[in-house]
Amino acid sequence: MNEQQTQQPTGRLFGVGLGPGDPSLMTVRAVQVIAEADVVAYHSAQHGRSIARSIAAEHLRPDHIEEALIYPVTTGSTDHPGGYQGAIEEFYAESAARLAAHLDAGRTVAVIAEGDPLFYGSYMHMHKRLADRYPTEVVPGVTSVSAAASRLGTPLAEGEEVLTILPGTLPEEELAARLASTDAAVVMKLGRTFPAVRRAVERSGRLAETHYVERATMSGERTGALAEADPDSVPYFSVAVLPGRAGSTGREPEPDVPASGPGEVVVLGTGPAGPLWLTPEARGELAAAQDLVGYATYLDRVPVRPGQLRHASDNKVESERAELALDLARRGRRVAVVSSGDPGVFAMATAVMEVAAQKTYEDVPVRVVPGVTAASAAAARVGAPLGHDYAVISLSDRLKSWEVIAERLAAAASADLALALYNPGSRSRTWQVAKAREVLLEHRSPDTPVVVARDVGGPEEHVRTVELAELDPDQVDMRTILLVGSSRTRAVRRGAGSVRDGGSGTAVWTPRRYGPGDQSDGEPRPSSAQA
Repeated sequence: MNEQQTQQPTGRLFGVGLGPGDPSLMTVRAVQVIAEADVVAYHSAQHGRSIARSIAAEHLRPDHIEEALIYPVTTGSTDHPGGYQGAIEEFYAESAARLAAHLDAGRTVAVIAEGDPLFYGSYMHMHKRLADRYPTEVVPGVTSVSAAASRLGTPLAEGEEVLTILPGTLPEEELAARLASTDAAVVMKLGRTFPAVRRAVERSGRLAETHYVERATMSGERTGALAEADPDSVPYFSVAVLPGRAGSTGREPEPDVPASGPGEVVVLGTGPAGPLWLTPEARGELAAAQDLVGYATYLDRVPVRPGQLRHASDNKVESERAELALDLARRGRRVAVVSSGDPGVFAMATAVMEVAAQKTYEDVPVRVVPGVTAASAAAARVGAPLGHDYAVISLSDRLKSWEVIAERLAAAASADLALALYNPGSRSRTWQVAKAREVLLEHRSPDTPVVVARDVGGPEEHVRTVELAELDPDQVDMRTILLVGSSRTRAVRRGAGSVRDGGSGTAVWTPRRYGPGDQSDGEPRPSSAQA
């Protein structure tokens, strides 16, 4: 006989999901596997009682070998030299070794787990240690998330809504940010975490919408509003459920239909381009709004949501947009005014605040939610050209004269500030960049690095670094921002891919040291790498 013929056949490992607690919600396959298993293993706390075993109890036979995997520590302290994590890792290794002994003996082992075995379940720790060594099958189970939704009779998410599953053990601020930015959410593992979870839900502005479900499908099941749950009575097997908003309105609302509470205006920034630049807070405000008001190009970046009204307009009617938003809020609507970048930087926040200062709107709440600025986004592509003191100036002479712009350019340049130049050119403004270059060259070296960043974050993004004397006005338009270095700004070519500047590898930064202690004093400036 060869070695293969004499080798003892190994057993088969099963991870068996039992569902949320009601034995009748076990799948047919789960019952089959337990019936055919030689060994049934389950986790439990030190008191020895196992919820998983109680669910499967009617399917256990007297001749089943039962392996109770008892945690050495759950919520208490431990004197293990490796602390809690060391104790748990040792426990998992020992438990896997116990199951491996049965599998090596040719026995079929079913590790049973409430819910689904690979969804926050204890079985996964056995799976990671054994599945690569033995034939393994995972039998899925109904999760507590699905059970909670069914008990509430409320759709969790529909259409293109995003459902987020969160452990209550996350830091409170992280929970609040994620709850604010998602459409629907379920927070698990409450128990001791409940006070922090409740505060996080409240900070996200969604406490009134959130449900509480305790022991779904089990004995002692309770449901209600999260705001009314008693913190002292919340067990580990409970969840907070925040349903999506799509199902909350059965039809498109009319503009004169008030919101459920007082109206308000939130002016928010979506960042320079696309959802990757959107903050969690801004994402949440967009989802919560009944009305979206903004320049059509910027509104097109915001996903369409059922139940929302969109009020798009031209880019040159800022005061009219502000009045519309405030009038809607006076009628009880929750309104989001959408800007690109940051709403307080050459954008809609000023227009809204100016109109809101009128007596007609003095009682309308107005909030401003910040966004990533175009200057910050462009600077990040090349390194840190705005790493020291810098000035932000718009070259548009639509709302102020060119004489004022030129004076400010000269003042900032003579102060040796790096510059972020917004609105450098458009179809109707074609000469400002050349004039600005002339002003700057009176105070700056011709080889001063200038970052020319177009459509940062968008599909036509192009970022390059040129010398000030070589700045070509014909390559600058309204979608471009210019970052002009100070006398200390450095531009150095690095390996391709080291910076995201279009592939040239030119890194640009402005040292934070300035003055006699600056190690660069007296050193010649490296020539700007042109791309």
